[in-house]
Amino acid sequence: MLLKRFNQFRKLLKVLGNSTYRSAFRRAGVAAATEHEALLRHFNFATVVDVGANRGQFSLVSRQCFPQARILAFEPLASPAKKFETAINADPLVTLHRVAIGAIDGTATIHISAADDSSSLLPITELQQTLSPGTHEVATEPIAVVKLDSQIDERELKSPSLLKIDVQGFELSVLQGSAALLQKFSNIYVECSFVELYEGQALADEVINYLRDHGFNLCGVYNVSYDSRGKAVQADFLFSAAGSGST
Repeated sequence: MLLKRFNQFRKLLKVLGNSTYRSAFRRAGVAAATEHEALLRHFNFATVVDVGANRGQFSLVSRQCFPQARILAFEPLASPAKKFETAINADPLVTLHRVAIGAIDGTATIHISAADDSSSLLPITELQQTLSPGTHEVATEPIAVVKLDSQIDERELKSPSLLKIDVQGFELSVLQGSAALLQKFSNIYVECSFVELYEGQALADEVINYLRDHGFNLCGVYNVSYDSRGKAVQADFLFSAAGSGST
């Protein structure tokens, strides 16, 4: 708990120390996801697809690292989507789609967490609530779900391009719904779990195997979180397209 609070304090200092992040924080109360900045600065993406954009935490860091990049973001919940728009502040290079990405086009029920960034299209497990108190379900809501190629055209994906996925256990379904466009991405950055935090979710090994079968190599693991016993719970996984030379 002390380490978590220390990291939160350190992140807040980074946010307040950067004029762009500070402005977004003052406008919308959104703290940029600065934990990804050191990694992203090794790249020069022309396009970022932010699936599970929530309030814009990752999109803010992407804008800071790639000032000229086109950002295509996806967030189905109204409240965080509104904060996203306030935080991004009418950036002409950012488009927010208020839908979820999944394996098929249709509708689904999202389980809304008391912490909106822990909401999921899968039911929240007791383990998730134990490891992260305050993430219990408070409501459900029907939302639109689409395949990625149903919402954007491949011509929008200028190279080099990044697909970022942070969808609370729904990662494999997002990838399945993005299969037609995967070869347009030079890198994929996805949060995966080692334990079942959401009912029926695909764990890290399944996501790794799926992406390997679709021509992507695992090239890094970042921001690992652990339980009180020191067991890894989840992490951010970076993949590169085979033969791209992107690491």
